[in-house]
Amino acid sequence: MSRVRSLMIAAGAAALLVGGPALAQQMPDLPPQPPELPPIPPQPEAGSPITVYPVRGGLYMVTGPTGNTAVSIGYDGVLVVDPGSADAAKALLAWIRTKTSRPVHFIVDTNGDLDHIAANHAVAMAGELLEGGNTRPEEAVGGTGGAPIWAHEGVLNRVSAAGGEPTGWPSDTYFVEQKDMFVNGEPVQLLHAPAAHTDGDSLVFFRRSDVLVTGDVYTPDRYPVIDLEHGGSVNGLIDGLNRILRITVPEFNEEGGTFVIPGHGRLSDEADVSEYRDMVTIVRDRIKAMIDKKMSLQQIQAARPTLDYDVRYGEDAGRTFVEQVYRSLTQKAETRR
Repeated sequence: MSRVRSLMIAAGAAALLVGGPALAQQMPDLPPQPPELPPIPPQPEAGSPITVYPVRGGLYMVTGPTGNTAVSIGYDGVLVVDPGSADAAKALLAWIRTKTSRPVHFIVDTNGDLDHIAANHAVAMAGELLEGGNTRPEEAVGGTGGAPIWAHEGVLNRVSAAGGEPTGWPSDTYFVEQKDMFVNGEPVQLLHAPAAHTDGDSLVFFRRSDVLVTGDVYTPDRYPVIDLEHGGSVNGLIDGLNRILRITVPEFNEEGGTFVIPGHGRLSDEADVSEYRDMVTIVRDRIKAMIDKKMSLQQIQAARPTLDYDVRYGEDAGRTFVEQVYRSLTQKAETRR
């Protein structure tokens, strides 16, 4: 038996030696590693109100005068997340035209704030409705009315309650925890973050590109804004930040990996979000301890529970944030979100 086994092992080794190169040629190449960000982002044109940062593949972060816009460009056309201010809409559309001749087919709003949605109408009217059914982009005939605008139903409830002309309002909404789309060769997930910055916040996750757009749930250049009037809460905001951290995956030493495009501020990764989540949680816990001691809002503000963070985000902004957290934590149980 031992001689037979030895012959079999020798034959197998010979086959590997002979067939190895051929097998290696049949093996597919490993996917390319994500490109590094360029050190200097290109300006669309001199004097433009926007700055463009290539993120990964066909995804770009466009920084405008009021915040960040995410743009996906590919086979299905253009998807725009948070078109931004009306003043920058012309520059945004002009830059898109330099990258592709395909129209804008999709718009997503992460919340209903004016600095995110003011350009909705201009960008939608420059786009086309992508026909459904058994058609592909090269066969589809663009419908009338411009590109559809997707958002959580809380956004539509908010803008419609404000009245006025319905131009730029969301045309398509979702009310479940997650809305799935497939655009430009990858799954795109709209994830509801309830009672965070507002009650209609969405995280937009580009799964293949591994890029997450957070809207105002995460804003690394400032304290969070907790819009209590429109359903926001500090605990919901922390839940939203923790959900971001469950999605993101670092590449090495807690750095790199999943890119995070915030509503305002710099392009980030998991470590940035983790530090920001810790800041919000620490401030929340400090204020909660003071509330438990029956301290008033004025007393809490005088104690400056944001003192060690004010050097980064500003003392006046810290006072406003303290008030928002205080009012969020002291709402009556029946109205707390």
